[in-house]
Amino acid sequence: MHCEIPDLETDMKTFRLLAAGFLVLALADLASMAAPATATLYSNDFEKIDVGQLPDDFLVLDGAFAVQQENGNKFLELPGEPLDTFGVLFGPTAKSDISVSARVCGTGHGRRYPTFGLGLSGQAGYRLQVSRSKGLLELYFKNAVIASVPYEWKSGQWLFLQLQIIKAGEVWKIRGKVWGQGETEPAQPSISYDDKQEPPSGRASLWGSPFAGTPIRYDDLAIVRLPDGLGLH
Repeated sequence: MHCEIPDLETDMKTFRLLAAGFLVLALADLASMAAPATATLYSNDFEKIDVGQLPDDFLVLDGAFAVQQENGNKFLELPGEPLDTFGVLFGPTAKSDISVSARVCGTGHGRRYPTFGLGLSGQAGYRLQVSRSKGLLELYFKNAVIASVPYEWKSGQWLFLQLQIIKAGEVWKIRGKVWGQGETEPAQPSISYDDKQEPPSGRASLWGSPFAGTPIRYDDLAIVRLPDGLGLH
């Protein structure tokens, strides 16, 4: 089974509106005030990158990541072999009040499924991961699971993944959302974790483990700086 072909004109407009970072609830609370603006720090839809190449800012930790093209749409692809865990860093260094988002698509083969996700705070930082074989959505820190919730996804469906780190007093709130393309964005975080330790500075990341032997695709990367006090609730 292959990744579904998105309605690019409609879905890209929708995603760009969402990429500003889960601000609906926060802005509703501040309706009587002038809301501070977010700042887009990074975006990449790979349309300007040659097939077979990578953006200049990417730092590959491991894996044969490369831009590919299908039906007029370019995306980043991790091949289906070898079967291991691979990652790449991108964008500027940041610590908190930051949001990263991407669209990701993987496909299963028989009873085997890939795992994939995106992260903040560098190679060993926070990672939001879809683990279909476990039926879980997971948050990792330093490669250890710190939170998990049940989650199922449809093979071949593009997913929106978004992850935030928000400083709230002496706590850093780690918030993630995931939903299928064509579905309604959830009003609340899909998964969350409050950390009392200050997060390390680091770049955003993409991760993939093609355990099904099929490629994993990534598109529409965005990193947004959030004003103090705004983000997921």
